[in-house]
Amino acid sequence: MNLKHLLKIILLCVGSTSFAQAQQVALRQNPYLELPLGAIKAQGWLKEMLIRQKTGATGNLDKLYPSVMGQRNGWLGGDGDQWERGPYWVDGLLPLAYILDDKELIAKTKPWVEWAIKSQQPDGYFGPIKDYGPEAGLQRDNSRDWWPKMVMLKILKQYYSATNDKRVITLMTNYFKYQLKELPAKPLDYWSFWARYRAGDNLAVVYWLYNKTGDQFLLELADLIHKQTFDFTNAFKDGDMLTKFGSIHAVNLAQGMKEPLVYYQQHPDQKYVDALKKGFKDLDKYNGFANGMFGGDESLHGNNPTQGSELCTAVEMMFTLENALEITGDLDYADRLEKIAFNTLPAQSSDDYLKRQYFQQANQVMISRQMHNFDVNHHGTDLCYGLLSGYPCCTSNMHQGWPKFTQNLWYATADKGVAALVYSPSEVKLKVKDDKEIIIREETNYPFEESIRFSLTLDKKSKTVNFPFHLRIPSWCTEATIRINGNVLQNAKGNQVIKINRDWKSGDVVELALPMHIFKNNWFENAVSVERGPITYALKIGEEVKTITNTKDPIDYGDTFDEIHPTTPWNYAIFNIPSDKLAENFTVEKIAGTNNYPWNLENAPIRIKTKAKRIPSWKLYNEMAGPIPYSMIYQFETAREAEEITLVPYGSTRLRISQFPQVAR
Repeated sequence: MNLKHLLKIILLCVGSTSFAQAQQVALRQNPYLELPLGAIKAQGWLKEMLIRQKTGATGNLDKLYPSVMGQRNGWLGGDGDQWERGPYWVDGLLPLAYILDDKELIAKTKPWVEWAIKSQQPDGYFGPIKDYGPEAGLQRDNSRDWWPKMVMLKILKQYYSATNDKRVITLMTNYFKYQLKELPAKPLDYWSFWARYRAGDNLAVVYWLYNKTGDQFLLELADLIHKQTFDFTNAFKDGDMLTKFGSIHAVNLAQGMKEPLVYYQQHPDQKYVDALKKGFKDLDKYNGFANGMFGGDESLHGNNPTQGSELCTAVEMMFTLENALEITGDLDYADRLEKIAFNTLPAQSSDDYLKRQYFQQANQVMISRQMHNFDVNHHGTDLCYGLLSGYPCCTSNMHQGWPKFTQNLWYATADKGVAALVYSPSEVKLKVKDDKEIIIREETNYPFEESIRFSLTLDKKSKTVNFPFHLRIPSWCTEATIRINGNVLQNAKGNQVIKINRDWKSGDVVELALPMHIFKNNWFENAVSVERGPITYALKIGEEVKTITNTKDPIDYGDTFDEIHPTTPWNYAIFNIPSDKLAENFTVEKIAGTNNYPWNLENAPIRIKTKAKRIPSWKLYNEMAGPIPYSMIYQFETAREAEEITLVPYGSTRLRISQFPQVAR
């Protein structure tokens, strides 16, 4: 037996909590490594969010959407939908099931996994095989479209992470041999254009398998996939794409833009790192919103805060940022991930997780069935909260957001330690240096509160364990304080990782204080956002919910959906206040007690009070906020008297102004 073959056996058989097994010399060693699925458990408000997913649409989509998710689905061997929607759902359902260790949910995932594995053909192909025929208007059978398989590959990777089922390795090895053989004649865009933009997900699984088996043909396949993928590297370098309306589909962008960094693992050229950094910089400048997202309804559509952003875009962008953070260790990606998770994501689904918006607006003052100035309209239903309103891709794809966020709260590290790079209440179990198992419990009400408490528990056989503990200090924090067992270890400026390398014992407590201050950022038409920590704060607007029975087109957009109309004024401008005077003019109120579900107006744990003036000329247009007045301070009339307004966390709102015009005092 040669050394390489022995290495393959070791990689397949050794437990997956050790970092060394997952990095081979042919690929660049990443600073952080994702832990096995189930090693991280949510606590506090985050666990409540996952439970609401279980009792809501994530745990019940087969019952709520049986025409697509029922037994006739092509990914269950039926004659129904065989494209992306079934795999989309399971891509969120499966990690949710294993994170919650929920036998009922795990059982729901099994038929999808088993059918996919058993569907593999002698040539290596797997998945549905159905000839749509000429009556569907297709020139060729598209059942072998590369794109839906990419989602199922992500599912199988996660399934292996939770179970170590070796059949996954066999299936992927055979399928990737099939891809290597077929792609030259039938490239990624042979059946549809989606795969060409989204192949970064395919590439990531190829590298994941390479780290398990060391098969050299996988690196050849990786180069071929990269060659056929849309060239995000040069598109970001040249810069034109992100400055033009309609230049690219927003989900393709959010999902695909990770590809340069994924490929960087095999070819560590700095140009791939620089390309993505420039891409994000330009995306912020020309299309960015205060909630962490960008205008894309469905294609890129600028940074006017009444343009829409799609829920699919949010969850795919989160997954891209999670990949980018693991590969590079660049903390900008952690800041961006928290911004979306704590602002955009909770605002776009209902409290019971049974309804969602297709698009949301950063300035959203009315939700109604109305055609808007979006790139794509679905008979005016895009803003309404419903199961199928807008377009049903998000009904299937929304479920991956919170479970994968949970899965990326903690990482193993290249120096055989542990890293907390994104913060939320949780618990992690992993092996560190010398294969010692530890448990760390993270107690916090972050992102609303400033303190995070980590308590360590070692294996009973170990009195002490030496390993490095990596802690991220967010860029918005001017000076953090780290304490160990009550004693100050050090103060630290923002935008860095602090590594604490010491002998740890059971009962050790690390406390991280991240003081939050009010700050502003500038946006479209010189409007400003009010921010504190990772949260953007938005105007609290009174709501009247109207549940609409849809008699017009229920098959397309659902039997019912919710409209939400404002019951209080929204057309306020805030005062132009210098940065060093913000604390005097914005009063932060912390609501006594804690609530496990902070994402609505009633439970919002932080309120900010300030003075503002109404702008009489700023009115509804097309049942949304009219053009936002340009903040030249003196160029529009305001009400004579100032009023006190209340701001609440963006993620707790459904109606909001989050980008305010400014006026002089």
